[in-house]
Amino acid sequence: MRFFSILAAVLVSAVLALFILDRPRLYALIGKEYSETTEEMTAADTAGTEQASASLVKVVVQKSVARQIDTAVSLRGETKAAREVNVRAETSAVVVSEPLRKGARVETGQALCRLDESTRGTALAQAQAQLDEARARVPESAARLDQALAQLEEARINQNASAKLSQGGFASTTRLANSDAAVATAEAAVESARAGLQATQSGIQSAQANVATAQKEIERLVIKAPFSGLLESDTAELGTLLQPGDLCATIIQLDPIKLVAFVPETEVARVTEGALASARLVSGSGAINASVTESRGQEVRGQVTFLSRSADETTRTFRVEIDISNSDNTIRDGQTAEILISAEGATAHLLPQSALTLNDEGTLGVRTIDANAIVAFHPVTLMRDTLEGIWVTGLADKADVIVLGQEYVVAGVQVAPTYKELSQ
Repeated sequence: MRFFSILAAVLVSAVLALFILDRPRLYALIGKEYSETTEEMTAADTAGTEQASASLVKVVVQKSVARQIDTAVSLRGETKAAREVNVRAETSAVVVSEPLRKGARVETGQALCRLDESTRGTALAQAQAQLDEARARVPESAARLDQALAQLEEARINQNASAKLSQGGFASTTRLANSDAAVATAEAAVESARAGLQATQSGIQSAQANVATAQKEIERLVIKAPFSGLLESDTAELGTLLQPGDLCATIIQLDPIKLVAFVPETEVARVTEGALASARLVSGSGAINASVTESRGQEVRGQVTFLSRSADETTRTFRVEIDISNSDNTIRDGQTAEILISAEGATAHLLPQSALTLNDEGTLGVRTIDANAIVAFHPVTLMRDTLEGIWVTGLADKADVIVLGQEYVVAGVQVAPTYKELSQ
């Protein structure tokens, strides 16, 4: 083996010696004609190529292929209770019930504050007595009306008899006049009786209204929860004098809970009612889900239930609300949330953020090269920012994007590209 190694070394040394000391003989051995002109032209071509390559700007290029991605509108908002109401007194009285402490759960119709009845029971009894009295007057008034109607009938019969006798000459004119007067008196009595009956019925209605007022006043002594929820404050303390409008308690309803955010006008067209949404609460809760760490916060899902049709005059944003299930009441009112609202998918390229640049008009975009390494500028639209890079649209399905050196070239010039592997 050493013999062949020595032989190979001798041959290489001989060839190098001939190339350096006797180049014509070397060309003759390999069957080519040697001339100094050919040597000079070869050297000149090599030097020209190297000079041309040295004059081109070197850039790093990444081959990018568009991919279909699910787009989403990213917002930052907060949780809001579905309902919150301050339950207030409607009458003046002293609280006679023990207070319920804040944080307690209450059901619809549950008593929150009980007030002293005082003389309201007596007022109700008096109104009820007046109603009974008014109802008792009805038979008497009806009997008077019946009596007046009977007297009217009798007077009309007498009038008819007197008129026939007068026609035959058997009764005087005075008797006929008295009969007419009796009929008129009976008619007046009937009208009076009817008015008395109507007055009695009006008295019944007035008494009924007084009874209803007294009953309503007593009902107001028990202040009830308008819906199921949690007490956000203690109820009024025992012995407190409440006036109309004074606070008894504050109740909030957290199931379902709302996520409230504001969409910029550039993104509002991508949000629709009924769209699915997900959110991550900034303040996590370890008891929610063992698979969700406290550092990341609780992840929840829901649907868009409201999108404002009117923009805020100051911020030019639109209010959006999302309903989230919160059956265990672990999500609190006022927590900050990072929200993603689903929108239609799009074809986009994933590029490093450093690939973005501006043209002379200030348009955001990227620079690419074609098959001849000629630079072109393409405006792009940002879709999403991730840890791996940014998703942009506005490019062809396949593009060679300059990711390094794009600031030193302009559209139309030729460059010397070096391609970057996707794994780098």
